[in-house]
Amino acid sequence: MMSVKQLSVFIENRPGRLSAVTGVLGDAGINIRAISTADTKDFGILRLIVDDPDKAVKALKENDCVVTSTNVLAVIADDTPGGMAGMMKVLYNDNISVEYMYSAFLNPSDVTACLILRVENAENAVEALEEAGYKLLTEEELAKI
Repeated sequence: MMSVKQLSVFIENRPGRLSAVTGVLGDAGINIRAISTADTKDFGILRLIVDDPDKAVKALKENDCVVTSTNVLAVIADDTPGGMAGMMKVLYNDNISVEYMYSAFLNPSDVTACLILRVENAENAVEALEEAGYKLLTEEELAKI
């Protein structure tokens, strides 16, 4: 299936933790391709797409970070008014719910954007998006852009 690994790192919500986690990745030579944070009063979840997920997990665990991986979709959309709306309509028409999404730092061209999606039914979402003409990136493509 056309999915990529997303890492979720659980971190305490206190000064310096984000710096420490991103420092571990930088020291390991890991390039962050997309990032999202969600937090509560006491802890946060740092969601990451990186160029080498297995190496990143190893480095994070060696530095006592709690990390899990999840499959998500990396979808290319037109970077124009309504570009995201068209993608959301395709998913809605197939009754596919988006749990969350965020944008990536990378774009294959000046007129596109890359969105990271976590959906309830990834196989159906891939089929619907591809049928509608959307390009989904593989983990290898995402690492090279």
